[in-house]
Amino acid sequence: MKDILTVMAQRKSVRHFQPEEVPNELLDTALHAAMAAPSAKNQQVWEFIVLRDRALLDALAAQLPYAKMLAQASVAVAVCGDTSKNSGEAALNWVADCAAAAENFLLAIEALGLGAVWTAAFPYADRTGAVCRTLNLPAHIVPLCVIPVGYPAKDEPVKDKWRPEKIHYNQW
Repeated sequence: MKDILTVMAQRKSVRHFQPEEVPNELLDTALHAAMAAPSAKNQQVWEFIVLRDRALLDALAAQLPYAKMLAQASVAVAVCGDTSKNSGEAALNWVADCAAAAENFLLAIEALGLGAVWTAAFPYADRTGAVCRTLNLPAHIVPLCVIPVGYPAKDEPVKDKWRPEKIHYNQW
C-alpha cells in the first residue's frame, strides 16, 4: 500500500471502469476510512448507501447529467447527510462533514488500487431530487454526492494542481 502523501498526490478522477466486481472487503476498508473523517461536534452525520443493484445504478446514470459512468461501475456509494442533527448556524455542517468523509473514501479507494469519481448531487435540486427519489431517502437525509467505484479501465493522468500563488501568509 502507498503512503498517504503519495496517495494524496496521485488521487485522480476515474470515469472508466473494468467490469470486474469490487470485493466487499475493499469497499468496507474504504468506508472505514470515510468514517474516520472529522465531524463537527463528532456528530458523524454521514450515512452511506452502497449501490450494487444494476437497475439502481442505471437509473441514476440516466438521471444524473455528470454521472453517466454509473452505467459501467460495478458499485457506487451515495454519501448522504442527516440534516436533523444540526440547526441554526450549524445547519450546513453536514456538508463539510460529508465532504471530509467523501474525500477520505476517495483517498482510500486510490490507496487500494481502485478508481472513483465524485459526482455532485447537492446543492443541485434536480440531482438531489433524483437521488432521493431513486434511493427512497427520508426527508432528513440529503445526498451530497454519488461516487462510482471500480477497477480503472485505463491509466488516468494525475493533474498537477500545485499553485504556489494560491498560498498567502499572514494576510492577503
